Amino acid sequence: MQQEHIDAGKAIQKRTGKTFYLATRFLPERVRNATHVLYAFFRIADEIVDDAADVPAAEQRAELESLRAQALGRTEPNDPVLEAFRELCDRYGIEDAEIETFLDAMESDIETDRYETYADLETYMRGSAASVGVMMTAIMEPNEPETALPHAVKLGEAFQMTNFLRDVREDILERDRIYLPQETLRAHDVPERQVENLEYSESFRDAMAEELRRTEDLYREGVAGIRYLPEDCQLPVLLAAVLYAEHHAVIRNREYDVLSADPSLSTVRKLKCLAKTRWHWHWNRDPEAVFARVSAIPALEPDRRGPEHGDRIPTR
Repeated sequence: MQQEHIDAGKAIQKRTGKTFYLATRFLPERVRNATHVLYAFFRIADEIVDDAADVPAAEQRAELESLRAQALGRTEPNDPVLEAFRELCDRYGIEDAEIETFLDAMESDIETDRYETYADLETYMRGSAASVGVMMTAIMEPNEPETALPHAVKLGEAFQMTNFLRDVREDILERDRIYLPQETLRAHDVPERQVENLEYSESFRDAMAEELRRTEDLYREGVAGIRYLPEDCQLPVLLAAVLYAEHHAVIRNREYDVLSADPSLSTVRKLKCLAKTRWHWHWNRDPEAVFARVSAIPALEPDRRGPEHGDRIPTR
């Protein structure tokens, strides 16, 4: 990849994904540059549908189809990021089907703004989040990709669920979308209109708490696979998990009120998470143990852990 292509991707990531960008800085150069390009590609596709409030649906679809043709190499790329992305796909064997799955998920955002069940949301995340995990795993080149992949998919879903839970207010105000499953809202007697009106209540708190717990199970499954990544990639991925999960502490401290204001992490808080994680990593290179020690995700009691965890995670 040419340096100007890498720089174009880096600029997009630095502007739109500050949390992930911080973790990316610790990746080895061979992976870091490719990550800048991948993230920028994801953002370009995402912004076609997320930053298009006054753009007709047909125009959004046409733009996505143009992006699809360029990403798949059917037409010449008209953007340095897309040119570099195509090179990455060829270099790391990223399959066209994975690109199609991701872009299909982006297209579904044009018309879909509610999800009846978590299974429906999970289907959406297979393209929007799991594909990200698959592509990131490809550029890291683990020795046992088939072992690492299922965990990478879960970690990608965990990151996206955290975004959904953090951004409930923003998604309503800017996109009229609700990613909280309708079945969860109904189970806690939260009318859809209440969320649309940004009206906080104890029942909404309980619905959020349920989805937060579900997301934290995804983190545990995802982090359990970090040990299958190359050694020079493990700490950066762990840092990303710790930083994203820290939003859960902010949400809990606000009594799950994500409707009156958007929960966010200050730069100081991010740097403290980073320093704490690096310090524990210096003494213990077990990703699960360090995550349990420093992250906002409560550790499971021994009788609730799956066999893949062994006796590695300390309880609090």
